Amino acid sequence: MITEQDNRFIKRAIELSEKGMDSQAGGPFGAVVVKNGEIIAEGFNAVTSSNDPTAHAEVVAIRKACEKLGSFQLDDCIIYTSCEPCPMCLGAIYWARPKAVYYACTKEDAAEIGFDDHFIYDEIDKKIEDRNVKFINLDREEGRKVFKKWEEKEGRVDY
Repeated sequence: MITEQDNRFIKRAIELSEKGMDSQAGGPFGAVVVKNGEIIAEGFNAVTSSNDPTAHAEVVAIRKACEKLGSFQLDDCIIYTSCEPCPMCLGAIYWARPKAVYYACTKEDAAEIGFDDHFIYDEIDKKIEDRNVKFINLDREEGRKVFKKWEEKEGRVDY
């Protein structure tokens, strides 16, 4: 059930998308992270202003929220975003583990204005050797030694 609070938070995400765009920070995307009915973090796309291709609104908001909470997970949080998350943001959201995501525009809406992520979804489905960016497996056994140490590490924090 959509509440009045949900409507208020999605409107804030949309406002942030316009604020970021108007301030020349990046594309028209905004996000907020809410816990217990309170906004704990906000973000807008800052890709072009920060020269950081990972500075999408959701990632910016997730980073701020995790810092504020002192946790790498967003337990009991809800993310409101002005647009359906791209593949990178979708991955970040799943790693952060909020309980829900509300979004305004769809990925099809984003594609209509030049933000088409379909090629990434296509790449994910390809065999690694068939991807457009070359991926080369190198020194796997040496890398696996560190994985083995992790597997045996006492006091590790699993996530």
